[in-house]
Amino acid sequence: MKTTYLSLLSLFLISLARAEHHAAPLESGTSSRRLSLDEVTAVVLANNPAIKQAVAQWEAKKKRIPQEAAWDDLRVSGMSRTARFVNVPPNAFTDESVSIEQAIPISGKNRSRARIAAAEAIATYENVRRQQLDAMTKARVAYFKLANAYAQIELNDKNLGSLRQIAEISRSKYEVGTQTAADVLIAETEASKLLEARRDLENTVAALQSRLNVLMNRDAFTPIGVPVAADVRPITTRVDLLRALVLTRRPEVLSATAKLNAQQSTVELARRAWIPDPSVTVQGQRYNSASQGVSELDAGISFNVPWTNYRKYSAAVGEAKSNLAAAQQELERTQSESVGALREALQKTETAHHHVELFHDKLIPQARQAFEASQFAYEAGKSGFTEWIAAQRSVRDLEAMGREHLADYQSALAELESVVGADLGIFDSKLKDAK
Repeated sequence: MKTTYLSLLSLFLISLARAEHHAAPLESGTSSRRLSLDEVTAVVLANNPAIKQAVAQWEAKKKRIPQEAAWDDLRVSGMSRTARFVNVPPNAFTDESVSIEQAIPISGKNRSRARIAAAEAIATYENVRRQQLDAMTKARVAYFKLANAYAQIELNDKNLGSLRQIAEISRSKYEVGTQTAADVLIAETEASKLLEARRDLENTVAALQSRLNVLMNRDAFTPIGVPVAADVRPITTRVDLLRALVLTRRPEVLSATAKLNAQQSTVELARRAWIPDPSVTVQGQRYNSASQGVSELDAGISFNVPWTNYRKYSAAVGEAKSNLAAAQQELERTQSESVGALREALQKTETAHHHVELFHDKLIPQARQAFEASQFAYEAGKSGFTEWIAAQRSVRDLEAMGREHLADYQSALAELESVVGADLGIFDSKLKDAK
């Protein structure tokens, strides 16, 4: 029976060695080079399709401004007599005429339309900034989660090595009769759990690599480097300054302000519709038997009369005023929601930072000390294998949770910058371990 359990221990050690050997390589989509946060951010800003689409829409909106500011096209008309079925004296009628007509925008409607187009272009530009902020935030969050997944795999491998070490000690103890066979099964179960967790982590790595590649507008299967540690500075900006930044830099607030300006110009345009724009006409005529090129030169002026259509134009002014009131309410709502989003982002950041400090300064060091004490006691025969496994599981879970909290804190900082809409000087990635 003892020989059977020794064989089980030997098989368990061999399986651990094979597990470490097969667990070493990562997915084929991983490149040997290192990947920095600055590189990811730069590539996303340069190549992300959503950003390019927004930029193209903004360029189109800018082209609308000179179109709206321009005068109406010059109108040229000509007429020539093709047939006459009555006898008339010479020079009794004209045979050819040419006229030129130009509308003069004295009311300034074109300038009002240009201001509306300019405000709409500004709103579109703020959409460009929002797409940039969203793309950067998604890329940074994916980067931090990918770095966390690699760190979790490293912790997993370290725990497998520790489990192999303790399994060798267990075999020695079993050979001298101080260890039970049940401990072998417990260790084997723990090893299986670690291998299963590693497989899940490898799946997470592949998914995050695909996400980063898509954000950088690359093929999802393109090999991607291993993320390096990114320096993350604590927030030093006061809350009141952050509130001011949100109200002056957040794209949604600036877009709502631009829409309000556009509606103000729309009210102005509706009021100017009461002012008729005259059209000046110059016409040259030539008589049927005249030797001159132009026999007569006429000039005239014409304009529409809006004052007789009171209901139409007053309704247009009323509509514009209602839209202006709606735009004002939209701006107030956007400002209120933006301040609320800032508070939520700050609270999330502070909570994540608290978790990071708690795990880094207290929980993980205490768990490591307890694990080292348990391992020393187990090797000295003063405690059982179950206590050692429990201590190892505790430190393993706390280290994994601590690394997870660090990724959550970094992601919360990235989301905070996106909410504010301004660079807070938080991120500065460097190739610390680049090869």
